[in-house]
Formats: sequence, C-alpha cells, structure tokens
Amino acid sequence: MNQPSPRATRFGETAIFTLANLVTLARLVLAIPVLVLMLDQGANWLTYAGWAVLAFSDRLDGYLARREGTTRSGAFLDPMADKVMVLGGFIVLGINGDFAWIAVAIVVLREVSVSIYRVVAARRGVSLPALRLGKWKAAVQYFAVGFVLFPPTADIIWFQQIWLWSAVALSVVSGIEIIRAGWGPNKSTGPYPAL
Repeated sequence: MNQPSPRATRFGETAIFTLANLVTLARLVLAIPVLVLMLDQGANWLTYAGWAVLAFSDRLDGYLARREGTTRSGAFLDPMADKVMVLGGFIVLGINGDFAWIAVAIVVLREVSVSIYRVVAARRGVSLPALRLGKWKAAVQYFAVGFVLFPPTADIIWFQQIWLWSAVALSVVSGIEIIRAGWGPNKSTGPYPAL
C-alpha cells in the first residue's frame, strides 16, 4: 500500500504563503496584461503564449496544492483567479467579435450563478465537491479561447466554434451537476435544510 508523501501535509489549512498560492497570485496578476493584450492585439504569438502560461499555471497550482497540502486561502484564491481568467477571456473575445454574445452570456451566467450557489451552500453547511466534469469544462474553456489566439487556427472559424459551443455545453451540464450535488436529503451538515 502506497504511503502518502510527507510533503502532502507540509502546509496546514491556515497557511497563506505556500508555493501553490504564489502561483495562483501570479496567475491573477498576469491575467490582467494578458486580457489587455487580447483586447488590443487579438491573435498573435505573444498573446497566445500569455494565455498558455495562464492555463498551465492553473494545472500547476492544483498539483502543488495536492502535493503540499490544500489551504483555506488557496480555496478562495484559486476559483477567483479562474473566474477572472475565464470570464475575462470570454468577454474580451465577445468584444472582439470572435465569440457570439449569447455564448459569452451563458458562460458568464453559469460561472456567476454557480459561484453564488457555492457560497449559499457553504453557509448552509453543504459541501460541494469539485467534480471531474467541471475540470473538463475548464480545460475546454481554456482551449476555446486559446484556439482563437493561436495564429495557425486564428482564421479557422468552424474549428473555433466547435470548441466554443463545446465549452458552453459543458458549462451548462457541469452547472446542473453542481446543483444536483448539493440538492437532496442529508446534504446539509449545518442548521439549515439542504439546498
């Protein structure tokens, strides 16, 4: 039987300055100039490289958190950085005319409503786990934006649309799954009924 790595509990839940959190903060800070580049320059190698670094950093901080121990600050910062990155990317590409506004609106509505739902659920003592479908959703969202910025695929509209609407579909389905995960008997550990 494999023993957990000693580093898996290197940091306690209250730790703030962990390597995972530093990567998350770097992603949050870097997202702003990358979004400005997207708005100003559109598809080019520099913008694509910036987006690729952001997407990779999301995978990296998750790996580091699992390796060194998750923290409350990380549980707050990581979703915030994800939302700034994804919603910012979709909105900018909507402004640029690359993404249909209906698609952008659906993704924004999903992300905001699920975030609110998680907060309300937590206040009621309901724990909503991170679902595998949500991870696939995030990956497809990253690719949907990335392929618009990637010069070799920047003019292949049909290809971009496949990724865009796949991201929209996964956003809706994963959002429904999150709601279902917090709905039903015995979901609440607090004084309130389950959502």
